[in-house]
Amino acid sequence: MAHADLINVHFDPHFITRKTPITEGKVALISGGGSGHEPMHVGFVGKGMLDAACPGEVFTSPSPDQMFEAAKAVHSGAGVLNIVKNYTGDIMNFEMAAEMMMSEGIQVQNLIVDDDIAVKDSFYTAGRRGVGTTVLIEKICGGAAEDGYDLKELSRLCRKVNQNGRSMGMALTSCISPANGKPSFDIGNDEMELGIGIHGEPGIDREKIKTVDEITEMMTTSIIDDPTYSRELKEWSFEKEEWVHVNMENESFKKGDQVIAFVNSMGGTPVSELYCVYRKMAEVLEDKGIKIVRNLIGPYITSLEMQGCSITLLKVDDEILKYWDAPVHTSSLRKGI
Repeated sequence: MAHADLINVHFDPHFITRKTPITEGKVALISGGGSGHEPMHVGFVGKGMLDAACPGEVFTSPSPDQMFEAAKAVHSGAGVLNIVKNYTGDIMNFEMAAEMMMSEGIQVQNLIVDDDIAVKDSFYTAGRRGVGTTVLIEKICGGAAEDGYDLKELSRLCRKVNQNGRSMGMALTSCISPANGKPSFDIGNDEMELGIGIHGEPGIDREKIKTVDEITEMMTTSIIDDPTYSRELKEWSFEKEEWVHVNMENESFKKGDQVIAFVNSMGGTPVSELYCVYRKMAEVLEDKGIKIVRNLIGPYITSLEMQGCSITLLKVDDEILKYWDAPVHTSSLRKGI
């Protein structure tokens, strides 16, 4: 009701599509995941970003039927790119949905986002979790799709953004899922959790609370110092007509890099505190010879009412910057339109 000029809401199954017409021959962008992370993903449906989003129950993957029906609603003949965060349920259900789409003659590719440097494996994942870089990918690839990229080129760009993005989060409180009505983990008033996930998962280290400058320096330095690493991600091979493992390599940050800097609220952190984080983060990056050329600050990928924040740094080139700057009009992100 609040955004009836931008989106259409579909029921049985639930999914959201953009109201503005999709150009014939445009690759459709779809993403989704559990509810509780608003505005991601439903707030990013619109011109220049996602064509459809599939919300599951709170912290629960959407079903393959949701993704399949969303794809049929927005497919315009050029294929579908599914942007999938690296959580076990999301990957499994998006793979099933992709096979359903292909059975209907819809060309589709699933691209995995795995930018969280805090963990290699967790209860939810096999490998690094997909977090803040997801928002940046949806914006950048959304701009490129509007500009006429085909599915192969759009997939390449999505991989490149994922390879160049890294994130880390922290929390001062847990969150309370409506399903169980109790905190996802216990934490003292004088403690903080480093490396938390977006589902209320506890982090990798618990320490006594520190000042915002100390916390920010710890997170920013951890991202910058994260070493170059390789891993395999699963994608569909159109040539082999089967799922294959594709090798990905992320290069570490170095002096002279240019970045988009994203400071995100986990849901319960005031924006004023995010700007305190941004100030210190910018100082650390300047000392390391890394230049911020664009930024994003605010609650864009949350964990219900959790008090905390995350930092995402994305190494950029001219192509990435071009589509970051491209016009976008969604309920939660708008510029140039």
